[in-house]
Amino acid sequence: MSAIDITDDAVTDRATTVARGVFFACAVVTVLTTLGIILVLVTGAVPFFRDVSPVTFFTGADWSPLIRPYSFGVLEIVWGTMMIVVGSALVALPIGVLTAIYLSEYAGERVRRVVKPTLEILAGIPTIVYGFFAISFITPQLQRVFPETGTFNAASAAIVVGIMILPMVSSLSEDAMSAVPDELRNAGYGLGATKFEVSTTVVVPSALSGILASFILAISRAIGETMAVALAAGMNPTITLDVFSEIQTMTAYMVQVATGDVSAGSIQYQSLFAVGLTLFVMTLAMNLLSQYARSRYREVYD
Repeated sequence: MSAIDITDDAVTDRATTVARGVFFACAVVTVLTTLGIILVLVTGAVPFFRDVSPVTFFTGADWSPLIRPYSFGVLEIVWGTMMIVVGSALVALPIGVLTAIYLSEYAGERVRRVVKPTLEILAGIPTIVYGFFAISFITPQLQRVFPETGTFNAASAAIVVGIMILPMVSSLSEDAMSAVPDELRNAGYGLGATKFEVSTTVVVPSALSGILASFILAISRAIGETMAVALAAGMNPTITLDVFSEIQTMTAYMVQVATGDVSAGSIQYQSLFAVGLTLFVMTLAMNLLSQYARSRYREVYD
C-alpha cells in the first residue's frame, strides 16, 4: 500500500469519526430536549396536584379555573380537543388516502411532480393563517347552510385542522404505496383484476402499516394544534355534541392563560403545566401507538 493510500484511509477514518460524533451529539441533544420538556412539565404540575386532587382533575366535568368559584375538571377541554380530532380525522383521512391512491396508482409522473409538492405546501402555511381562513371563509359558508352556526364553532375548526393534516396523510400514505413492489400489482393484473381492484385490494393492504402510521401521526398533530383552533373554535369549555357551538380545547386554554394576566405561581398558572402534561401524555400515547402499528402490520419486501 502506498503512502497516498495510507493518507487517504486516515482522512476517511477521521471524517467518519467526526461525522459519527456529530450525529451522536445531535441524538443526545434530541433526547436531552425531550427530557427537559418532561422535567419542566412535571415540576410545574406537581404543585398543582398538591392543591387539586388528580381524581378531581381527570374526572371532573366543570372547567372554570379563571372565574370564581374555581373548578378544575379537565374533561370539558379534553372533550373539546377530541371533537376537533375526530372532526379533522373525518375530513383528512378519507381524502388523504384517496389522494394517495390517485398519486400512486393513477397519476402520471408529470402530474405527480406538480400535485404532491402543491399538497405539501399546505403543511408550510402558518397555523394562524388557517385560523383566519376558518373565521373569514369556512364559518360564513357554514352559516349559509346552517344559520345556527356561531362565529366560533367546532365544525369550522375541525375542517381547517383537517385541511392542515391532509398533506401528512396523503404524502406518507403515497410513499408507503409507492414502496409496494410492482410484482404484486402485476400478479393482480395477471389474475384479471382491474386497476381499481389492484389499488384497493393489493396496494392498500400491502401499505397498511405506513397508512396507519400516517393516520396516527396526523391525529397527533391535530391533538396539539393551537392557534387555528384557538381562533376558530373559541374559548367556551363545554361538553356538547353540537358541532356548530363554541368550545375550548386544551391548547386554546394554554394560549388563554399564557397571554392573560395570570400571575406566576398561582393555581391558574400551575394548571397550565397540568394541562400541558396531560396533552403531552396523550400525544406520546399516539406516537407509541404509531410505532406499534408500524411494527405490527409492517410488510418487508426483498
